[in-house]
Amino acid sequence: MEQTKGKVMSVQGIIGRKVGMTQIYAEDGSAIPVTVIEAGPCIVVQRKTEAKDGYVAVQLGLVERRKVKHVPKPMKGHFAKAGLPPCRVLREFRIDESAALQVGDKVQVDMFAPGDIVHLTGVSKGKGFQGVIKRHHFRGGAATHGSMFHRAPGSIGASAYPSRVYPGMRGAGHMGAERVTTRNLRVVGVDVENATLLVRGSVPGAGGGYVLIQKAQGKASSRKG
Repeated sequence: MEQTKGKVMSVQGIIGRKVGMTQIYAEDGSAIPVTVIEAGPCIVVQRKTEAKDGYVAVQLGLVERRKVKHVPKPMKGHFAKAGLPPCRVLREFRIDESAALQVGDKVQVDMFAPGDIVHLTGVSKGKGFQGVIKRHHFRGGAATHGSMFHRAPGSIGASAYPSRVYPGMRGAGHMGAERVTTRNLRVVGVDVENATLLVRGSVPGAGGGYVLIQKAQGKASSRKG
């Protein structure tokens, strides 16, 4: 979120959904890999205040074409209090207390422009249980000369002392399905009519996954794609 003199002046982020990757061509004919994101529209569901909540922020809900079903009673009451239909995805963004955003206001993709630098947060693809070579990029053993050590992890600690495995030892296990942030990606295209954002490079997660798009702090924008 963008800051001025230590304060967040207005909401500098939006919720989106990753569509997939494609490529576009620059004026010189070079191919630019881009990720297509359906960004918003989002609606302000709640405004947090310093007096009541201890900090100042807005809670945004992503407005989607799909109808939201099976809404829990607490969430029904939460949206009923705001006088809004239920949203499937809610996220908070810090703002300054003087920001004019109120419950029911819309936040749309036109807050971005080509050349803006953004951070994108999503849940990485789950890859299940993986070994140390794929999960931690271990080198592995020799492939020839009678070697019987190929993709094994090797020693994980001495038996005499400390007679245990130290915490944090890298090993086989579940890989992926983690919250990941890719920083400093450049916006190369904005389609306000279709609420679509084109970002250079790859974005965490699978197609259809939700992502959080935030303007980078202190990053100068360049209007070149």
